[in-house]
Order: sequence, then C-alpha cells, then structure tokens
Amino acid sequence: MASLTVRSPEGKVRTVPLHKRITSIGRSADNDVQLEDPSVPDSALHVLFDGTRYQLGSLGATFQVNGKKRDNHVLASEDVIRVGATELVFAREDAVAKPPPAPALSVTHEPTSDPDSHTRDMPGVVGRELVLLRRLTAFSERLLGSSSRDELLESLLDEAIEVTRADKGFLILRDNGELSVKVARNLSRENIEDAMARVSDSIIEKVVRTRKPLILSDALDDPEFKSSKSVVNLKLLSVMCVPLVRNDELFGVLYVGNDRLVNRFEPKSLDMLTIFAAQALLLIQNALLVNDLKLDNTELRKRLDDTHYGEIVGACQGMLDVYRRIDKIAPTDISVLITGETGTGKELIAREIHRHSPRNKGPFITINCGAIPENLLESELFGHVRGAFTGAVNTKVGKFQAAIGGTLFLDEIGEMPLQLQVKLLRALQEKVVYKVGDHRGEPVDIRVVAATNRVLEEEVRKGTFREDLYYRLNVVTLKLPPLRERGEDLFVLGKYFLQKYAKEFNSKAKGFSPSATVAMKKYGWPGNIRELENRIKKAVVLADKPLLGPDDLDLRPESLEPVLPLSEARERWQKQYIQEVYERNNRNKTKTAKDLGVDPRTIFRHFEKLEAEKTGGPLPPGEDGDELL
Repeated sequence: MASLTVRSPEGKVRTVPLHKRITSIGRSADNDVQLEDPSVPDSALHVLFDGTRYQLGSLGATFQVNGKKRDNHVLASEDVIRVGATELVFAREDAVAKPPPAPALSVTHEPTSDPDSHTRDMPGVVGRELVLLRRLTAFSERLLGSSSRDELLESLLDEAIEVTRADKGFLILRDNGELSVKVARNLSRENIEDAMARVSDSIIEKVVRTRKPLILSDALDDPEFKSSKSVVNLKLLSVMCVPLVRNDELFGVLYVGNDRLVNRFEPKSLDMLTIFAAQALLLIQNALLVNDLKLDNTELRKRLDDTHYGEIVGACQGMLDVYRRIDKIAPTDISVLITGETGTGKELIAREIHRHSPRNKGPFITINCGAIPENLLESELFGHVRGAFTGAVNTKVGKFQAAIGGTLFLDEIGEMPLQLQVKLLRALQEKVVYKVGDHRGEPVDIRVVAATNRVLEEEVRKGTFREDLYYRLNVVTLKLPPLRERGEDLFVLGKYFLQKYAKEFNSKAKGFSPSATVAMKKYGWPGNIRELENRIKKAVVLADKPLLGPDDLDLRPESLEPVLPLSEARERWQKQYIQEVYERNNRNKTKTAKDLGVDPRTIFRHFEKLEAEKTGGPLPPGEDGDELL
C-alpha cells in the first residue's frame, strides 16, 4: 500500500496511507490529507491512482518534486514533494521512503513500530514474501488472542486484499456441502453487503471443479467467461480465485478482484495468493475449530441443563419415566423401593425424592445395610444405651432418630439379616423404635426410602427376605435402567464427567476420539455410571493428548461385549420374555402358556431346563439345544 509521510513546518511527522483512488491534499479539514500550513491553499494537490500508477496533480497550488517545479508527476518511491512550507515523501508498497532531511532545528523521532519496515526496502519478490510471512505470523498471534472467529477471518481477508493489490475479496467456505460467503471485504476494510451476488459463480465453479488457481486479466473479454451471465452482469475485469484444499478435501476458495482495471494481477500475484491461501487455510481451520468447540461447549451446557433433574443427568425415556414418578410420589409420605444394578445412581434418586418432598428442610440420613457388620447394624439403625453391650460406653442415637422430620435412606436393603428385618418391620409399622438395651420406645416421624440391586421377589422365594417387609417397603417401585440401555445418555454423562474432571485436574483432555465413542457404545458397563465416572476420572488424570482413546478408558477389544450368534441371542431373549410373562401372570405356568400360545408342557419343560442349568443336573429329555417355542 502507498503512503505519504508528512512533515509540517513545525517539524511534526506523520504517515498517511493512500487508500482511495483519488486522495485530496490541502489546508481545509475536508481534505483526505489536511496540511497544517497557512501557506498552503485550502485545496492544493491530489493523488490519482489508476490501479498501477500514482499521479500527482495540482489543484491550483505550485509544488516541487525532488527540487523541481511540476504541474503533474508520476510518483515513485522516495519522491520528496514540497508545497508551501510542508514536505511530503511518497512511499509505495514494499519500499519505505527515507525520512526527509531534518531542518536546521533538529527533531527527535520515536523508533518505528512497523514490523515490516526493514523488509520494505528489499527489492522484488523476496521482500514481498518476507512481508507476507510477517503478516501470516501476526495473524497467527491474533488467533491465539481473544478475537472472535469473524474478526479473525475479516483480518485474514484484509491481508489477502492488500497482498494482491485487489479492491475487494471474498472468503467462501464449504458448509454442509454448500459453498457460502463467510467474509466479504473491500479495500477500505469494510464489509460488503449482498456478498454472494457480487462474485461469479462460473469462475468459482471452475476452481472448485479443477481445484486449480485461476487468474483472469479481463473477464469480460475472456473466451471462456465472457458469455457467463454472472461475469457480464457484474462487469468483472481482473479476478483471481484460489482453492483451499487440504488432504484432497476442498475446504473453500479465496476470491479477490478489481472491477475498475484490466490486467490488475500478474502471475506472481497469483503465486503470492496461492502461498497465502495454503498457509492461511491452517489458520482458518484452527479458527473454525476453536469456534466449533465454543459452540459445542455452549450446546453441551444447554443440553446438560435440558437433561438435568436436580443433580441427575439423563434424558432417555426410562429416566424420564422415573422423573415423572418422582414428581407424583415425592409430595406424599409413601414408602418407595428403588431397584437397579450397582452404580445406576439409586442414592441420587432417593435424594431427589427428599428434595421434592415437604420434608426437604429436614435431614436426609443414609445407611448402607450391606456395609455394616450384623452385630453392629441394629445399633446403627436404632441406637443403644450405655452398657447395652461391651464397648457401649455412651448412649448413642440411631439413624432412625437422626432422620426425624426428614428421610431415611436404607441402601442395599436386600443385605439385611433376617432377624433384624423383624425389628425393622416393627419400627415401620408402629413408627416407634427401641434402642439396644432399652425397653422404652421412641416415636419417630420419618419417611423411608429403600434401595437394592437384588431381585427381592427372588429373595422372598428363597426365604432370605421377609415377604411382609417386602410389601411394606415396596409400595411404589422405581426401577432405574442400566447405563447400557440409556442410549445417548452415555455420551452426555461422559462429556459431563470429562469437563468436570478436566477442570478439576487442569487436564489437556477435551473430548473423546471416534474410536473411543464406538468402544464406549459396545461396552456393557456392568458398573454403570459409577464405573463410567471412575474410568473417565483416571483417563483425564493420565491424559497427555486432547482426545481420549479406547486405551485411555481401558476399553480394549477383549473387554467389549462379544457379538452373539443369532440363534444364541434369540434363545436368550426368548428365555427372558417367558420369564417376564410368567411374572406378569403371578407365576402361573398354565396362564403363561395360554398367553404365549403354546402347549403348557413346553413351559413346564422350560422351567425344568432352567432348574437343571442352575443345579448342574441333566437336561430334560429332548431339550438339549432344542428351541423352546
């Protein structure tokens, strides 16, 4: 870009870039270059740029160029112009004018802050390439700053316009398979409205098809494009268009033009734009990646907000059914039994029942019935008095008393010993508890929520769990689906834990690789959400790359669920379905056979076979490997 360095009569120095086609110079404030010199007319000179040359002309004032009077003059770098008592020095593009000789009164100047100043006096392409590299470096540094994606792309296009001496430019990127103008700028660094209507679709189509850069000296006179409707309507002259390609994939095109001049661009200009585009593509991709990550994070936060139910994350149909039931039962004091595999979040559900209930101001007390030795569990539940047993040196309040006014959560209730189940049933029925070693009852106003990973109906049949206690606890059942059946919840939870622990441990990990997501989907997750959280926590701590892979999550091929042959999968499903219908019919085998449309003997043989498989005995005759139905 050309410029004028102005030295006022008082010795003040400033540099003015020549952006416009016609630049006016004079004392009046409405000039492009205002001179603070009373000896200069209001309108003194003008500089006309025809696309190739800068020509200086008079508007009534007399001037000198390099000490000689002129009426007009084609400017060259380092030309010194004098008008009145003011000196102007012209500089063009890669050459920087030497400052005019200092007047008798010396003036101290600040060092230049222009990073390109020491390269502009280098001749030819070498100097321009250095300038280009410096601009790319500066753009890279801005990319690492806080600028938005749009600002970065606008800055990139401004650089491309200046490098090629175009008067407009367009950055056209592929988005969902379609090309669209992302940024359009003019020489004055302003955005261009209605950008897509100002480029030639036929020129872009050829560059996209051939994936080769294209230069046109005069599009209106080019044999290939002069009949193009877009070229004719837009009256295009000089055009350059370069594809943005990486790894054989077209990312978009960089399009610059000048509609006032023919032969504006030379082959070396196309070379410069091609080099610029190749290097800038990496920066564009990084800028878009950063922007996409921000959008992903925003979308993830929104999605997490949409899938949150209190502290619970998940929006699969099974969990939505659980949330609806919580909304209905929480306002009551009805007893609730929460069932589900280990690690499905049963305690979180119990806390949400408490949080949505009228007792939410009271305590939420939890006890794991399977983690306390049998001889201590009664004391933990009901408390004890001093001297009740060896080591009882003080009277202790039990969990029942601690939960008064709130909710008592009995976790792993299926592990409770039979003799203690009797006392628990009595406490639930009478709402009175007795400390160990005390015969005085204490009334308790509590709500009881229990949870188990066992099938209590089976435990009742086996005699390890009291049937009356089962019905006392199981007024309403909430069954939590295992993680492998929760669909997209797996990845929502995975991203939630990843963000949580990456922030906590200041980790590099930002996401999952495609192979990791495939492995996560294939894995059975026997430990459910607790296992997912622990695997991700460990991977985040040990991660040394931004994307976690299957190995980071310890999801190697041998740990993934094997694919069953179709016959085996069908047999497994068939057994499960018979069992479900059997339970629905209150374990009536004849009714089950009728509902399934089979002979009752088939159902009887089915259960004989199951019993034989459990005991390791011989299979019933004719049933070894035969289909059941």
